[in-house]
Amino acid sequence: MTSPSPAALPAELHKAADALTAAVDRIPAGGEKASSTLPGWSRGHLLAHVAGICNALARQVEYGRRGETVELYDGGVDGRNRAIELAAGHSLEDHREDVAAAVQRALAAFDALGEDEWQTRIAFRDGVIFDAGLALWRELVIHTADLDTGSGPETWNRAFCSHLFDFLAARVPAETRLVLQPMALPPLTLGTGGSTVVVSGMVTDIAAWLAGREPSLDSLRATAAGDGTDLPGLLPWPSAIPDPK
Repeated sequence: MTSPSPAALPAELHKAADALTAAVDRIPAGGEKASSTLPGWSRGHLLAHVAGICNALARQVEYGRRGETVELYDGGVDGRNRAIELAAGHSLEDHREDVAAAVQRALAAFDALGEDEWQTRIAFRDGVIFDAGLALWRELVIHTADLDTGSGPETWNRAFCSHLFDFLAARVPAETRLVLQPMALPPLTLGTGGSTVVVSGMVTDIAAWLAGREPSLDSLRATAAGDGTDLPGLLPWPSAIPDPK
């Protein structure tokens, strides 16, 4: 299982953006104050984050194309958190405008890329523009589910789940060998540890669990040495911005 090619990624970004827009449009009046699925965050916090990360990834591309690098967020993780807290209490209409503008900025930045520009070096993850494009895809798709407006992980397509299996392999502890058995799809092994756990179920449920989200189809089953067992613990999500020390 692999991530989409740079040529295929823009179409996925546009589909994800359309789904996010539809989810935001379903938020009722006053619903921005309700809880998202993320602990401690209202929908307002989440919408502020979505606008912030879209703008942050857009400027990675904009600077990169000029041969310059810039940190993901001004002020690093502290700057990110301050910006979210300041914007979280905005009105629903303000959130909709901010998210729409940020998403369009990000899509325009990636749509403008030439074939040879996807491998341009950027500061984000000490990587290339393609890495930022994959990150935008993750942010749009996963946070659409986090808004809790009727579009959960069960809507994630196979290509996205495949990408998550690759990206989130870093969450498998060193001592664990995780064998994923998505229904009607080939099995996949993540990790090389000595303790083998088999996780079976719908592909979207497995991807949601790996992403730290609640599986929406209640299909997961974990086994070890043929016996039922608890789902194994996972390492933290691989962050693109280090916490300040």
